[in-house]
Amino acid sequence: MAFILLSGLTSCSVENVDSDTFYLEVLAIDSVDIPEYFLLGETSDISITYTKPNLCYQFNDFIYEIVDNERSVAIVNTVYPNANCEQTQERVTVSFNFTVSGTKPCMFKFYQGEDSEGVDQYYFVEVPVKVPE
Repeated sequence: MAFILLSGLTSCSVENVDSDTFYLEVLAIDSVDIPEYFLLGETSDISITYTKPNLCYQFNDFIYEIVDNERSVAIVNTVYPNANCEQTQERVTVSFNFTVSGTKPCMFKFYQGEDSEGVDQYYFVEVPVKVPE
């Protein structure tokens, strides 16, 4: 599976910040732009929008776990708590390329945070795979 991370992100100024003072945080996904179907052997773009709590959060990577035809996806940000960042929320869209290699429908689980009891919540999307003619 090939990933190309594309992002035009605005970041906070983390100059003069101790580079050892950061942590990683998984953030909830707000929305997903995913095709209605995939074509076998073709690559499709999947865009994910999430909200950064403030500008000390910078996109780091995706957590991507595969079990059979199910893919769990989450967003990871690097947080610089000691940086002097603007305390404004920002919606960010990041994307990755997904190449289909099988004919079974692909089930995606996009992480949407925890409920009031601490149970992980997901947005489920099943995408059929079509064989090109």
